[in-house]
Amino acid sequence: MALLLDLFGYLSVLLHGLSNAAQAATLGAIFFLILLARPLAGELGPRIGAIATRVGGWAALVLALSASLETAMQAASLIGTLGISVGFALGAFATLAMLSKIAAALILALLFRLPGAVRHGWPLALLGTIILVAATLTTHAAARLDGRAIMLGVTALHQLGAAIWIGGLPCFLLALRAADNTTAWRLMGARYSRMSMAGVATIVTSGVLLALSYIGSWQGLYGTAYGVMVGAKIALLGMLLCLGAGNFLLVARLRRDPATPITRLRRFTEVEIGIGITIFFAAASLTTVPPAVDIPHDQASWQEIAARNTPQWPRLNSPDHDTLALPALQAQLDAQARHEHAFTPGAGVLPPRNAADIAWSEYNHAWSGIFVGLIGLLALLERLGWRAARHWPLVFLGLAGFLLLRSDPEVWPLGTIGFWESLRDVEVLQHRMAALLVAGFGLFEWRVRAGGLIGSRAAYMFPLVCAIGGALLLAHSHAISDVKEALLIEISHTPLALSGIVAGWARWLELRLAPPGNRIAGWVWPFALLIVGLSLLGYREA
Repeated sequence: MALLLDLFGYLSVLLHGLSNAAQAATLGAIFFLILLARPLAGELGPRIGAIATRVGGWAALVLALSASLETAMQAASLIGTLGISVGFALGAFATLAMLSKIAAALILALLFRLPGAVRHGWPLALLGTIILVAATLTTHAAARLDGRAIMLGVTALHQLGAAIWIGGLPCFLLALRAADNTTAWRLMGARYSRMSMAGVATIVTSGVLLALSYIGSWQGLYGTAYGVMVGAKIALLGMLLCLGAGNFLLVARLRRDPATPITRLRRFTEVEIGIGITIFFAAASLTTVPPAVDIPHDQASWQEIAARNTPQWPRLNSPDHDTLALPALQAQLDAQARHEHAFTPGAGVLPPRNAADIAWSEYNHAWSGIFVGLIGLLALLERLGWRAARHWPLVFLGLAGFLLLRSDPEVWPLGTIGFWESLRDVEVLQHRMAALLVAGFGLFEWRVRAGGLIGSRAAYMFPLVCAIGGALLLAHSHAISDVKEALLIEISHTPLALSGIVAGWARWLELRLAPPGNRIAGWVWPFALLIVGLSLLGYREA
């Protein structure tokens, strides 16, 4: 169990992100049913309500399963590391709150499937309230010593706003697909626009109050990992607001002209759902770091951040593998005939680092930037008409091989730690996942560009993996004990994640929109990849 502690922690973050998204979709389906489908049932018919109950039922089931796995992993970690009893672990306050949420979600999943579930508004609302309260009791607000009741209320409002707006998007998208007349589109668009505005107002108001309480100062915003993650959430929210504004204008035009096509409304909603899910995973990662106000003496100054990010010539020469901290330590242990490993993956002990390790990492990032920058440049040349440049996805295979070889020099193939053993280390696991994703979507996109899979669903592999990769990078963790140093690295990785998300969803819109929207999106994602490449070239750890 001790060797799996780090891995359990990372998987808990991913499960928590999935649970956040499922919770929002569950509550969003309830709001969609009560505020839109039921009041407009006379004009829309029963089909829209049936869609909401189907979405809510599946979302509640996913919520129950993900929350159950998350609770089991957390209880197992406590039992294995602290030696406490199963009863004591299950009797913890946070565990009881999670169990309440799981029970309410299971009942909801069953209730949504009962005939006439559309009519059960109050039971649905009551169970949704239990889920919301239970979820709030497992957040940072529950651990505050001062103003706990107020913070719990504000946190509940924040989750409520997200559920009304983002959580209702799947129901809205499916309802748009199911409706077959302009009257239904106009009615649903107008009603959901009002719901979304209420959700946005609730999110922004509560978000400002939470930021003032948990961040407390401008230095806390830019000088702590918590503040940087909040900044990433704000950037993602800005993307959502831009898409939402576009949909609002289209709905207004639809009211004036019933012949207005709604294709863009549906495509923008698809991207809103994707970015919304990313926000929920970013929120899950946010729960793993202390609020900025709790670490006033470990905040990076503006001068330290500026010094780290001052442009310098990229490091294109690699140090020797033997000069790295772990190989050097292992050689010393071997010379002393001490039969022990210098580092055990997943044991919760941070590996040693020296100047050569920093140089090795900077070299890796610089050459990764060259790969990604070349990809973006060739993609632009393809758009300009150079047909040979269409093979640019093959560059991803070179990047994947480079990541596999160089990302973790202490493990296979360069180090002495075996491949399967190394996967117990969270950072190694994330790097291996990244290499696999890069190779996979490189091959799929090359087949699309070369003509073998044109018009097939394989074309969506590239945007989805870009977007998923950006989301995973927001949850990426580093084995660094220095809080300030970890923050300085986080600052450099967050723009990479956001650029990857922009690239992925812009490519999605290029595939899904009609001209001229697809042409505009087609220029956005190559430039986003160029930004990623340039950012990697300038990456520094010292």
